[in-house]
Amino acid sequence: MFDIDKWQEIFATIKKNKMRTFLTGFSVAWGIFMLMILLGAGNGLSNGVSQNFMRNAVNSMWLWSGRTSVPYQGLKEGRDIRFTNADYDILKDMEGIDATSGRYYIGGNTFSYGSEYGEYSAITCHPGLKEVESIEIIDGRFINQVDIDQTRKSVVIGKDIYDALFKGKNAIGEYIRVNNIPFKVVGVCKESSGTRHRNAYLPVTTGQKVFNGGNRLHNFALTINAETLEESRAIEQKVRETFARKHKFEASDESAMGSFSLLEEFLQTMKIFQAIDIFIWIIGTGTLIAGVVGVSNIMLIVVKERTKEIGIRKAIGASPSSVIGLILLESILITTVAGYIGLVLGTGLMEVINIFVEKQYEISAATNGGNGETIFRNPTVDLGIAVTATLVLVVAGAIAGYIPAKRAARIKPIVALRDE
Repeated sequence: MFDIDKWQEIFATIKKNKMRTFLTGFSVAWGIFMLMILLGAGNGLSNGVSQNFMRNAVNSMWLWSGRTSVPYQGLKEGRDIRFTNADYDILKDMEGIDATSGRYYIGGNTFSYGSEYGEYSAITCHPGLKEVESIEIIDGRFINQVDIDQTRKSVVIGKDIYDALFKGKNAIGEYIRVNNIPFKVVGVCKESSGTRHRNAYLPVTTGQKVFNGGNRLHNFALTINAETLEESRAIEQKVRETFARKHKFEASDESAMGSFSLLEEFLQTMKIFQAIDIFIWIIGTGTLIAGVVGVSNIMLIVVKERTKEIGIRKAIGASPSSVIGLILLESILITTVAGYIGLVLGTGLMEVINIFVEKQYEISAATNGGNGETIFRNPTVDLGIAVTATLVLVVAGAIAGYIPAKRAARIKPIVALRDE
């Protein structure tokens, strides 16, 4: 393998047939290049979509009440279903459910502090909402159980509300007015979803008492202890049947109680991306095979052109292994160099695209309160996969070169010398 004369002969052959060598190498380099591009693009889409899901806990579920659309046990359709604090007590103790929060919305809210004021959303909730909606506390704390038990007039304001009312000054411990009712600021937060941090969070018991909500809850946000689609649907069905019995509606009536499982949406989306990954590998592998076939065809041509030379070699005592080695090394050299070039160009292009994507994400985040909007993120290829694919290509190229080399080694000298 380290015979200098053999390598000089290989390089002389390559130099003599520059165009043929270039076209062979190009087919191999293009194959690995396209595989890197396809894998990077697939990873970019998968990462972008996954990040959008991660803005809330992946195992989140939302439930909301509505109006019945079918009769039930003698009761007419069209009845309003109303959730209450008692339903929250049922949910938080139900098996398979982790964090839970009831939510009561207060519409048309004016927030003011000193001479500053604005219209924002007020959401009354339980402490569990922080985990469900991945709310990030940047100063102070979130609503806690003491706030709930003592119906404290505490409020956690979104970053946009803080910027508008306090202009960078300290907000913790200060009092703002929500519809002319004073609330003490206990925290400043960023929301995971793209609401630009314009929500304020109040203890649910306080909101119900101060804003005449009684024991009413508009919906529930919760996390479930499930990892599969079947587990998620089983918990959802259990909750639906429990509430159907309590509020007297048909369990299958989605108008009476609506639900949305982020885990179910996430798992179904990931299945789509798994199918896309398989498709990408099929296309990429097909491209690589085309390159390997090209190498094999070129090696067949090389053997055909050098038939007399091979005959002379064997006539003066060259062993079959030396003939095989000569052709095989040429095949491996072309495949290795071309594969490496394709690998570098493919991964390099993905890195350049990644830099551009990250800059666009930063711009989006800067204009959206820190929440960048994207469906394409980190479109890079795992180095291990890239190197493995290249090695597989080199091995395949060696096999492609071995077949014509083996055939050449079997040629009898007298036959080779007569070949025209």
